Amino acid sequence: MKKIDIAEVTRFIAEQSPETKIYLGADSERYRRNGKWYADYTLAIVVHIDGCHGCKIFGEIQTEIDFDAKAGKPSMRLMSEVYKVAELYHKLVEADVIGDKEVQIHLDINPKECYNSFIVIQQAVGYIKGMCNVVPMVKPNAFAASYAADRLKEVMAMAALAA
Repeated sequence: MKKIDIAEVTRFIAEQSPETKIYLGADSERYRRNGKWYADYTLAIVVHIDGCHGCKIFGEIQTEIDFDAKAGKPSMRLMSEVYKVAELYHKLVEADVIGDKEVQIHLDINPKECYNSFIVIQQAVGYIKGMCNVVPMVKPNAFAASYAADRLKEVMAMAALAA
């Protein structure tokens, strides 16, 4: 799959007003292929034009082996999402893309104990705070992860089939 072109993202954001907001999110899906478990990690950059108009979304899908022993305890896969979105944030910082624009990092993690993702809430939030100096948003306020990245995977898969 195509990688996010940071130069393209940089050009697009540079053309936008200072009120433009940037949201970063990641989502993953676990599946079995040839007897092994894999995870597709979808990364999304949502550029909210002027903070009040439409959005442009940049994204990519990375496939890796999933080493979680139990589907009900997806701590390694969920923390991989967190590491990947932090790495994406740092790529944008290094490319001097963000500037003074508002940036949010969205994690597809639910703070309610009844959900499987709860098992990594403290580690995930702490990691993003420590590595990115950003307080991350979690469900239900993490639309860049819960909706944008999730839907982006479907769109990219349909585009690949059509090509």
